[in-house]
Amino acid sequence: MSGDTSRAGSEEKLRRLQAVTDAALSQLGVEDLLDELLVRTRDLLQADTAAILLVDAGGTELVATAASGLEEEVRQGVRLPIGRGFAGSVAARGEPVMIEHVDHTNVINPILLTRGVASVLGVPMLNGTQVIGVLHVGTLTPRRFAADDVELLRLVADRASLATQARLSRLDRAAAVALQRSLLPARPQAVPGLDVAARYVPGSATGVGGDWYDLFALPSGHIGIAIGDVAGNGLRAAVVMGRIRSALRAYALETDDPAEVLTRLDRKVQLFEPGAMATALYAVLDPTLETVTVSSAGHLPPLVAEPGEGTRLVPIEPDLPLGAYPGASRHAARTELAPAGCLFLYTDGLIERRDRHLDVGIDLLLRSLTCQPADAMCTTAMAAMLSEREATDDVAVLAVRRTDG
Repeated sequence: MSGDTSRAGSEEKLRRLQAVTDAALSQLGVEDLLDELLVRTRDLLQADTAAILLVDAGGTELVATAASGLEEEVRQGVRLPIGRGFAGSVAARGEPVMIEHVDHTNVINPILLTRGVASVLGVPMLNGTQVIGVLHVGTLTPRRFAADDVELLRLVADRASLATQARLSRLDRAAAVALQRSLLPARPQAVPGLDVAARYVPGSATGVGGDWYDLFALPSGHIGIAIGDVAGNGLRAAVVMGRIRSALRAYALETDDPAEVLTRLDRKVQLFEPGAMATALYAVLDPTLETVTVSSAGHLPPLVAEPGEGTRLVPIEPDLPLGAYPGASRHAARTELAPAGCLFLYTDGLIERRDRHLDVGIDLLLRSLTCQPADAMCTTAMAAMLSEREATDDVAVLAVRRTDG
């Protein structure tokens, strides 16, 4: 008799496991998948409520993302601090928490109290060792959850974590690509007297990141030329990149001094983008198109190529990157741009390799480029530096050539 009971228990456990690992679930979108998992979990655990709360981008709060029986949590955008209350304790400890008798002393979410939830069980959702959310179930009558219940809820949490991470990563990349494309058009703004071209390629290892370029005419008659690289990759880097690019344009309207523009931009990053760091190079071409004034926030030096002359580096020592140190001093350097001369800007993804020092990459780029139309210059640079292997990091290049002479 005991053998039959044991066999029946094993079969029931297997059925329960199959119910939450059904292959058909993999075809659902993230929202539908989470909703279906919660419905099945309620049924299997004979619970009255089930909910998933994910850790927010700041890592300090849990945000209600999906619910069954507690749909108002999602509708009302419930946010709970990590480390406080029931769900907050699950997230802070990274282990299951069970409460047999729910009241205001152990739960801070008023919706649980209003709904009359009597007992709750919650488990962490993990990505490796990192807690990314909390899955919890509740009953309207007092109940002591068994070890098998905890095990099953852990399984559901694992499945929900994998699905959430995979799908959110795809969404993150899609959003980053869309943002990058909207901010970095295929061809920069047309400016009389200049031939301009650019290229952008996302890295194979990092995906879309924070590389950017820009060129714009200013009311003073000067031309602003910029390129930069935000540390990191994905949507966060792309968002910070967009903010930095927009802020630089705003500061460029106030002064034609590139060092002052980067000083103000650095203050903005320090205050509004805590933890972010970026390199940037901003050059200002005077109205005659003959003189370029350049300031560098930790960025690689631009190149100048002129007809009948070799290609050379603009002699400027880089200052500290944006976001590196409050109050960092900034300076600028001037160089001449001859008629039909070319200015070439790039990010480190073009020249840096794990098995090659930066100086070697810069030297190779110098020997590869000659003064030619802007589009041909970009094509030559990409072919010379990326012919043997694809870039693992983002690559952005911007070529500007005088046509007035």
